[in-house]
Amino acid sequence: MELFRKIFGEFIGTFMLVFVGTGVVVLVNPDPLTIGLAFGLTVTLMDYAIGHGGLSDGHFNPAVTVAMAINDRVPVKDGLFYILAQLVGAVCASACVGVLGNALGVPAGSYGQTDFTNINAGMAFAFEALITFLFIFVILMVTSKKYGSKQMASIAIGAALGLLIILASNLTGGSLNPARSFGPAIFAGGTALSHYWVFLFAPLVGAIVAAFIAKFMGSEEGLTEDDD
Repeated sequence: MELFRKIFGEFIGTFMLVFVGTGVVVLVNPDPLTIGLAFGLTVTLMDYAIGHGGLSDGHFNPAVTVAMAINDRVPVKDGLFYILAQLVGAVCASACVGVLGNALGVPAGSYGQTDFTNINAGMAFAFEALITFLFIFVILMVTSKKYGSKQMASIAIGAALGLLIILASNLTGGSLNPARSFGPAIFAGGTALSHYWVFLFAPLVGAIVAAFIAKFMGSEEGLTEDDD
């Protein structure tokens, strides 16, 4: 039952993240600051609502789950279920955004999808890997037993996500999350789908590097008596 609750927590958390974040992109047509705030505030709120209560580990992102599994914070078997729930949550969220967009008369194919038109695929891959590395490094450090702060971690994570998305707005749109790009790409098709490989593999590369660098920096060190 506990595992099922955590899996459902990953589903609803990812649903909320994609629904609100891409919903703002599609239904509001905002500036990059507003988009960054939408994603950042949503991940903060859902982490407080679900992660802090123990209902979920509060990943909402396959790249985060991969990093956590590498550093033994989540069992690999559980992590696979988390990733599946995240992908399903993103697809369901994008379906809802599509229905609302159609009702509002938004042009067909608008799902808040990530893509790159100003840079080539190699640069987009490197950039997404870099910003995902930075994001997940922050997550691993602020949630570490030795250096983290449970009460402030969610705020730091949301702030990091928002800032990085603002930075990425004119380059790749700022995915940092294979699930976030998966849902919109499934419905939008076109280059969003054909370029999805960038938004799948680049964040995973960034996550893997972040896991090892954070561990080197002491993210997995437990508290000692002298630290109490």
